[in-house]
Amino acid sequence: MEHRNLLGQPIGHPLPDWTPRPPPPREPLIGRTCRVEPLDPDRHAADLHEADLMDAEGRSWTYLPYGPFATLKDYRAWMEATCLGKDPLFHAIVDAATGRAVGVASYLRIDPKNGVIEVGHIHYSPRLQRTPAATEAMYLMMRRVFDELGYRRYEWKCDALNAGSRAAAARLGFRFEGVFRQATVYRGRSRDTAWHAIIDGEWPAAKAAFERWLDPSNFDGSGRQRQSLSALMGAAKPG
Repeated sequence: MEHRNLLGQPIGHPLPDWTPRPPPPREPLIGRTCRVEPLDPDRHAADLHEADLMDAEGRSWTYLPYGPFATLKDYRAWMEATCLGKDPLFHAIVDAATGRAVGVASYLRIDPKNGVIEVGHIHYSPRLQRTPAATEAMYLMMRRVFDELGYRRYEWKCDALNAGSRAAAARLGFRFEGVFRQATVYRGRSRDTAWHAIIDGEWPAAKAAFERWLDPSNFDGSGRQRQSLSALMGAAKPG
């Protein structure tokens, strides 16, 4: 529906009852296959560093502005200098079966006034990659943003050349919005940034797709999915 002011000019949808949203709390998110909890160097650094060393080539660090870390000491020093603030708000992803931290993700660019928040600093060790927990962690963080905190927009940004990240964003229900050319400089090179987002009106359908995919009945006795999340998300999107 189009809205116009008294001058006949088109304007955005009115939000007369909008109020700023609370910042995300430092509380764990509990799922069936994983737990997402505020990052603590004492509890998580050793597990994360050991898991990250399984990526011997360092391929998973290419599109991040830091890492890989050769020693646990180096990793802890970076973590203590970078990961303990309120924005970015870093989380460890803990495998429910083993109790060990296997990945990292954060909320960042937190904008309570406008109800916008970004997910980023995502680094999955080989122990987490391509597992149900990898997807459930993203679902839990998204559910907090929309259902618990009432934000309007959840963003995913990445190097436009990072095909894996862009495919992951699409699979998780984010919509591609465009590329900001020469947006940043990192690792001594230029970065074009691809923007993706999901908004509150799209969340209910995406949530239903996540929950259908995560349901144990969607996996056979060997742990293979019966329906892909991409297919479920595609069916959920209008058009």
